[in-house]
Amino acid sequence: MKKWIYKSLVVSVALLSFGLITPNHEIWANFEESRHNQSTLDRPSDNHIASAYQLDDILVDEKPLPTTDYFVSAAKEQSYIKFGTRVGPVIEQEFETKIFPKIEEAIATTIDRVGEEKLRNLSITEKPSGDYAEKIFHLVDANSQKDIIRFHVRTENRPFEGYYYNFHYHTYEDNYSKHYNLGDIYWSKNTPPKWLS
Repeated sequence: MKKWIYKSLVVSVALLSFGLITPNHEIWANFEESRHNQSTLDRPSDNHIASAYQLDDILVDEKPLPTTDYFVSAAKEQSYIKFGTRVGPVIEQEFETKIFPKIEEAIATTIDRVGEEKLRNLSITEKPSGDYAEKIFHLVDANSQKDIIRFHVRTENRPFEGYYYNFHYHTYEDNYSKHYNLGDIYWSKNTPPKWLS
């Protein structure tokens, strides 16, 4: 195998994993050993291997910071997963104009407050709850496994009016005790379908 293919393979693993998976250098050493057994003439020098390792280490260490746009996009995706095919089309327009801009604002404000070091470890949950449970998604500090902010939607049956969806969020700053209201969307007087349906 040519030297450039070997280096390309190392760099490709680092790039494709976005620095999340660190290649086990023992694998590369075994790979190199099996190549040596096949042919000692084509074996690259130790300098080439060392420079490939160094390049690999540099690429793995430079994990890009997630952006507000990344979290906003993921938030929208998780919201529509929760709504499912029965609720989503009915509330989509009002959600896009009335609720989602406030979700974007809350995400941007939270990201500004957490700082760059925590931002590097921030992730978004990917499994909205079904049935009639409230969870849409949470932003989580991956190191501490603590929710930074929780976005929820509650189904409310208001007497003589019908069913509403109340969108709100909770933050770690007050131990998730306060509801920060994002707005309501009216469903109808009929019982709404379960989430994810």
